[in-house]
Amino acid sequence: MRRRLINSTLAVVLVVIAVFGVSLVIVETRTITNSAQESVDAEALRLVGIVETDLLEKQPVDPTALAEQLDPGHYARITMPGRAPVELGTPLEGSVIRGDAPGDQGVLVIVEESRNAVTNEVGRTLLVVGAVALLAVIAAVLLAVRQANRLAQPLTDLAETAERLGSGDPRPRHKRYGVPELDRVADVLDSSAERIGRMLTAERRLAADASHQLRTPLTALSMRLEEITVTEDLDTVREEASIALTQVERLTDVVQRLLTNSRDPRTGSAVPFDLDEVVKQQVEEWRPAYRSAGRAIVRSGKQGMRAVGTPGAVAQVLAALIENSLMHGGGTVALRIRATGNQAVIEVTDEGAGVAAELGNRIFERAISGRNSTGIGLAVARDLAEADGGRLELLQAHPPVFALFLSRTAPAPQDRPTTVR
Repeated sequence: MRRRLINSTLAVVLVVIAVFGVSLVIVETRTITNSAQESVDAEALRLVGIVETDLLEKQPVDPTALAEQLDPGHYARITMPGRAPVELGTPLEGSVIRGDAPGDQGVLVIVEESRNAVTNEVGRTLLVVGAVALLAVIAAVLLAVRQANRLAQPLTDLAETAERLGSGDPRPRHKRYGVPELDRVADVLDSSAERIGRMLTAERRLAADASHQLRTPLTALSMRLEEITVTEDLDTVREEASIALTQVERLTDVVQRLLTNSRDPRTGSAVPFDLDEVVKQQVEEWRPAYRSAGRAIVRSGKQGMRAVGTPGAVAQVLAALIENSLMHGGGTVALRIRATGNQAVIEVTDEGAGVAAELGNRIFERAISGRNSTGIGLAVARDLAEADGGRLELLQAHPPVFALFLSRTAPAPQDRPTTVR
């Protein structure tokens, strides 16, 4: 990146120098040439005036006095009627700039200047322009290097921060660079680091809790099994086995409680997001499974609806509802987005028998299931919804209609209902 910035800046400066430098050289060359032409023309007119004055006063033409009026390095030739031509200076060789001025009394003055003088002056102008261009290039390179370092070093730091996050070091750096875009990236990385830190803390706390809560029943179970292995008395074996089963039940309860309380804490991660994207992703993800089961999954409702929440958590909630419909429902499963007041609602319904009357809203309780399943999915889904400030409800039991309510942001323009299959 640093090299690209330097090369691009240098290329721009060279283009500017080429355009304006060439134009300046052309203009200066024409200016110098015109100035030299005007100079010899003016000298010719001046000499014509002097000669004609002498002729009118009938005085002899003084070559010495005329030579004093001629610029050094110039050559002049004066022709007069009835008189010999007068030459001033040394005749010039090579290319010359010539100016002539005819007089009213037949006098003709021709003044010449070597073009080499003009060429030398143009050369000096080129040297000045070249020196200025070189200084401009050097200044551009220095500025480009400084700017490239200013932009590249922060990017290097941000890359190291991201790599550090990926390596399990979630400490935020709180380092800013004075560039709004880069500072924004640094803010996001620091926020991510803080969230990752909280998540790792929660995971460590869960692991510690699990280790503490599982140690006792596992130890007791191990003791009972050891007793079984060393005894030959059938009654003792039965007694120890019964105790072991009790320990297994206790261990199962502990695991169930840990699963109930285990969830990634993502406090402060709720953001405005597009509901269409989440719903579309879930429909596409589950469509092959429904197709294999000979069923369909569709979505409908408003487009452009936005809500506040954690997109990943909302996706998990929808996945739990869709999976529940796949396992326990029937017919086509429909996902519909609608608005009610300041809330966005995603409804998931199917054409199955629905929720048994004895279950009702208990369907969201842990370990409650209408069939042989864990009963954790809907409970976790409700926890996820409530963690985002929303709620998950069973609006209708027959046919089943589950609804996820989320806080709503300003709707996008031209919301219109559509159905996508």
